[in-house]
Amino acid sequence: MPPLHSLDTATLLKGYAAHEFTPRDVLISLFRHIESWEAQTPPLGGLWQLNPDRALAEADAATVRWKNNTPKGSLDGIPATIKELIATKGLPIPQGTIATPKTLAPADSPITARLNEAGAILFARTTVPDLGMLSSGLSSFHPLTRNPWNLAANPGGSSAGAAAAAAAEYGPIHVGTDIGGSVRLPAAWCGLVGFKPTQGRIPIDPYYIGRCAGPMTRTVEDAARAMAVLSLPDARDATSLPHENIDWSQPIGSPSGLRIGIMMDAGCGIPLEPAIATTIERAAKLFEHHGATIIPVKPVLDRALLDGCDAFWQARAWAELLDYPDDKREQILPAVLNWAKRGQNVSGVDAVRGLGGSFTIRQRCAALFETVDVVLSPVTPVVSFPADWASPVNDPARPFEHIAYTLPWNFSDQPAACLNAGFGPGFDGKTMPIGLQIITPRFADQRALQLARWFEQHSDATITHWPQPDQTA
Repeated sequence: MPPLHSLDTATLLKGYAAHEFTPRDVLISLFRHIESWEAQTPPLGGLWQLNPDRALAEADAATVRWKNNTPKGSLDGIPATIKELIATKGLPIPQGTIATPKTLAPADSPITARLNEAGAILFARTTVPDLGMLSSGLSSFHPLTRNPWNLAANPGGSSAGAAAAAAAEYGPIHVGTDIGGSVRLPAAWCGLVGFKPTQGRIPIDPYYIGRCAGPMTRTVEDAARAMAVLSLPDARDATSLPHENIDWSQPIGSPSGLRIGIMMDAGCGIPLEPAIATTIERAAKLFEHHGATIIPVKPVLDRALLDGCDAFWQARAWAELLDYPDDKREQILPAVLNWAKRGQNVSGVDAVRGLGGSFTIRQRCAALFETVDVVLSPVTPVVSFPADWASPVNDPARPFEHIAYTLPWNFSDQPAACLNAGFGPGFDGKTMPIGLQIITPRFADQRALQLARWFEQHSDATITHWPQPDQTA
């Protein structure tokens, strides 16, 4: 039998119900595994507020419930993590930086509350870069987070720790947030399933334009089980959608008859690496072989729109940082601070124009889905980049160059799933995962996961052996 910490949610629940093992057994296996990863040179990182005593106490309570055949909820006894930006009552939210006051959260966020109600054991929170503003595991507050597939490589971000934890088999369910690719980018770089639902499908607090939460898991089934819990209603999110009783685990028979657009050109940003292009085109051929019609489609983003988004977010970030005392503001990671400082030169007119560009993106995405049912694309233009870089270009003046494939679907509110589609040479020649992005029309969240599940079942790129710590370390 595989190690208990590596089992998926369905297998864990089945084992609990059959009294083959207990939640305590799983947590003990998990903590030993985490110790092995952290004994590496360099260590993996990725976790914050790891609390074994509290987690084991919760596991003991779940063990009693399973013994009495009275599970608390659909995830009772399942190890899970949440991103550090997601509030947990009584814990601070440092936002990845030493500059923030470490004020204790007065209440659980909707995500934390739903997972607790379902019985999940939130054994740790996961790391983020400063203010969640980098696609990187680099932070002024947390130790550097690395990619389990290659400790010299970056896991991406801003859900950096969640991606590292999921790929390192730290239990089956992890939750990140995504406003321009922060779930899907690290999921792709770490070989994971990452799902950004329609905005409002998962209630979130605080909420603002483009911001979503989503599961990061090793299988589509685990993502589906997480969605059944995370999508439950919470009135604190005034942008949330009316709750629907969606069967998140319902399979799809075949993609036959679907018009599938393939978007190989993002319209701007870093050029697509050849290994990724080959991988995505091969994935499209698999859908075509099973009856889908593949239609090349043009990008929805362009240089002016991406630069406008950049200007808007610079201005927004600088407005927030003006509330910091000068000495605290200067403690923020230079890659973030130097970018945000440019916001002081963005005029009100340019900021409004940048925000207005998001509606142009929305219009283009809506028009695109008048011609196709689904879009396939890369998630990221690069296979990997160094662990200590702030982004794939490592240039604070060009922070959005790698998000052109992911950003549009945040501004159009459309669901986008990613999962592994193959492998290719990373920045140092080592073989690394390559992600495929599956985008469906607004509100068609179930269809996105159904197509991801279909690809997972039919692709030869589905990962069955995940990276392990070096036992000789």
